[in-house]
Amino acid sequence: MQFIDLGAQRERIRDRLKAAIDRVVDDGRYILGPEVTEFENKLSAYVGTKHVVACANGTDALLLPLFAAGIGPGDAVFVPSFTFAATAEVVALAKAEPVFIDVDPQTYNIDIASLEAAIAMIKAEGRLRPRAIIPVDLFGLAADYEAIMAIANREGLMVIEDAAQAIGGSSDGKMLGSFGAVGSTSFYPAKPLGCYGDGGAMFTNDDALAEQLRSFAFHGKGETQYDNVRVGINSRLDTLQAAILIEKLAILEDEMVARQAVAKRYAEGLGDIVKAARNLDGGRSAWAQYAIETPKRDGLKAHLGEKNIPSVIYYVKPLHSQIAYRDYPRTPTGLAVSEELPKRILCLPMHPYLSEADQDRIIETIRNYIGSNSAQIAAA
Repeated sequence: MQFIDLGAQRERIRDRLKAAIDRVVDDGRYILGPEVTEFENKLSAYVGTKHVVACANGTDALLLPLFAAGIGPGDAVFVPSFTFAATAEVVALAKAEPVFIDVDPQTYNIDIASLEAAIAMIKAEGRLRPRAIIPVDLFGLAADYEAIMAIANREGLMVIEDAAQAIGGSSDGKMLGSFGAVGSTSFYPAKPLGCYGDGGAMFTNDDALAEQLRSFAFHGKGETQYDNVRVGINSRLDTLQAAILIEKLAILEDEMVARQAVAKRYAEGLGDIVKAARNLDGGRSAWAQYAIETPKRDGLKAHLGEKNIPSVIYYVKPLHSQIAYRDYPRTPTGLAVSEELPKRILCLPMHPYLSEADQDRIIETIRNYIGSNSAQIAAA
C-alpha cells in the first residue's frame, strides 16, 4: 500500500506523458519552451486568475512576491506556526521577520483572533512595520479569506496565499490560489498537482505585479535577459516539467472528485472514534493530506506500521519551536494549538487511486486498535 500512489497515476497517462516528453526532447527548447506558456495559460483558466507565472519551485513562488513588494529589513510578515518551514523561511530570506500565529483547531489554518493580537502587538511595539500575511491552505483546505482579507484591507497588508498543498481546492466558488494579491503553489511530486521534479507557480490578476514576478524570476531582466533592471534570481520552470504538468492538469479535476470520495469514506468510517477531517461548508479541500487526531496517536502509528499501512506525522514540531525560528516574534496569545497538534495528529494514505478495499482495511485496522485499546482501559 502506498501513502501517495504516483505509480497508479503514471500508468493511467503513461502514453501521453511519454509523447509529451519526447516532443520536448525532439524540439530541444528545454528552457522556456512553448509548453511553459501553454501550461501557464491552461492553469490560469483552471484557477481563474489573469496571470500564472511559473517558477522553479514552491519556495521561490513565496519568495518572489516578497521581493516584488519590496518587503525586507524592518518588516513583519504574519505566518502560521503549524506548517512547513518554507512559509517562514522565505520571510527570513527576504531579511524581514516572520511573526508566528497560532492555528484554528478545526481547520489547522491561521486563527483570526491570534492574527489580530499579533498585528496589534507589532504595531504597539513599533520595532517592525506590519507588511504582509501569508495564510496557508493546509492539507488542501482554504484559510478563512473573508476574515483575512478584511483585516488586510483595514491594515494595509499584502496577502500572499500559500496554496502549495491546495491546487484543485475551492472556497465559496473560487479556486484556491486565486485569493489575495498573489497566490503561490508548489508542483513537488507529492502535491495534488505535481511534476517529476521541482516546480512552482504564482497567480495574480495584477498586470504590473505579474511583470515584476517574471523579471525577478529571470535574473531581474528588463526587455531582454541581458537588460537587468533589478536584482533577481534564476527561477524558471523547466519545459519538460511543464509538459508533464499539462498532462497531469488534464486529469486533475477527475482526481479531485476521487479525492472527495476517499475523504468522505474516511470521515464516515472513522468520525465516531477519532477526530476526522471533513470539508467545510462552501469549500472543497484538495486533500493533499488526510489528517486524524487521537491521543493514542503513537501507538496507532506503530500498529499501522505492523500491518504495513503507511502513515506520516505532519508536522512533528511547530516552526516557532525550531532552532532556526525560535527567536522570531510570536503572537502574544500563545501558540497552544500549534504545540498540541504534533502530539495528536496523524495523516493516512490519501490519493485518487486508493481502492475501497485498501481504505476499508485502513479504517478497520484503526477501529480495531482504538476499540480494543479503549476496552483495555475500561477494564482496568
